[in-house]
Amino acid sequence: MAALLGAALATSACQPVVTPVDPSPTPTARPAVPVSSAGPSAESQAAAAFYRRIERRLLTEGLLRRDGGGPDTAYGATELARNFERIALFSEYTQIGGRYVAQQSRAQLRRWEGPVRLQLHFGDSSDSATRERDRLRVRSYVARLRRLTGHPINVVNSGGNYHVFVVSVDEQRGLGPAISQLEPGLSRGTVREITNLDRNTYCAVYASSTADQPNTYVSAISLIRSEHPDLMRLSCYHEEIAQGLGLANDSPAARPSIFNDDEEFALLTTHDEELLTMLYDPRLSIGMNAAQARPIIQRIASELRPAGPV
Repeated sequence: MAALLGAALATSACQPVVTPVDPSPTPTARPAVPVSSAGPSAESQAAAAFYRRIERRLLTEGLLRRDGGGPDTAYGATELARNFERIALFSEYTQIGGRYVAQQSRAQLRRWEGPVRLQLHFGDSSDSATRERDRLRVRSYVARLRRLTGHPINVVNSGGNYHVFVVSVDEQRGLGPAISQLEPGLSRGTVREITNLDRNTYCAVYASSTADQPNTYVSAISLIRSEHPDLMRLSCYHEEIAQGLGLANDSPAARPSIFNDDEEFALLTTHDEELLTMLYDPRLSIGMNAAQARPIIQRIASELRPAGPV
C-alpha cells in the first residue's frame, strides 16, 4: 500500500517474477489454506491492533480518501501521460540475488494477454460474513476493471490463475504448500518470501511471466491480511488486483491515485481508471519501452483528457 516507512506505513509489492509457469495448467484440486484451529495467536492479535491504530491515524489525518479526488487534485493529459509512464514502464522492485529489493528500474510494458481468472482463498481467520461481503466487493470491483480494460477478467471458484489469499499471520506461515501447488514454477526462495512477509507489508502481489515471454503475465499470487480493519482490507484489494494487471510501480507525483506511497486515497480513482484503460489500449503493445510507447501514451491521454485539468 505504500513505500516502507518505518513501522508506520508499509509496502505493497507488485513484483514480476520470471518463472517457468505453464500458461494453461491442468486444473488441480483446490489447495487447502492452513487452518488456525487454536484461534488467533498473540502475534495475530497484536497485528490486528497495530492495523486498527494505523487506520485510525490515517483517517484522522484526512487520508484513505474514498472520494476519488476533487478540485484539489486536478490533472490533465500531460500529468496523466507522465504518471502512466512512471507507473507502467518502471518497476518498483528489482530482483537481486533471488530477493526483491525496493529499487526503481526502467521496464517494458507488461500486462495479461490471456483471460484473468481471479480466485479468492480465505483462511479460517475470516468469518463467513466477512467472506461473503468481500466476495461481493471483489466481484463488483472486477466487473469495473473488466469494463475499464476491455479485457476478460472474472472471479472464479476454481481453476484460477490470479490467486488472492486472505489470511492471518498464523495462516500465512503455512501457505507454502498451497502456493507451490498452484504455482509449481515459483522458486522456493520466492515462496519463502511470500510466507514470511512481516506486518509492515500490508499486502503484496507477485505477478509471473514465462522465460520466453517475460512481459506477458500468466499468473499471480496476492497476499492480503485478514487482520486488517475493513477499509484497509478493501484498499488492499483495490491496489493489489490493479497492480497485478500491469501497473507495477508507484509514483509520488501521481494524484489522485492509489499508486502513490502517501496513502491519501484508499480506493481506485478516476485517474487510476484512466491508467488501466491506457494499459490495455490495443495501440500499446506488450514489451514496448518508454521511448516506443511515449507518443502513443500522449495521444491516448489527450483523448481521455481533451479539456485539460479537471
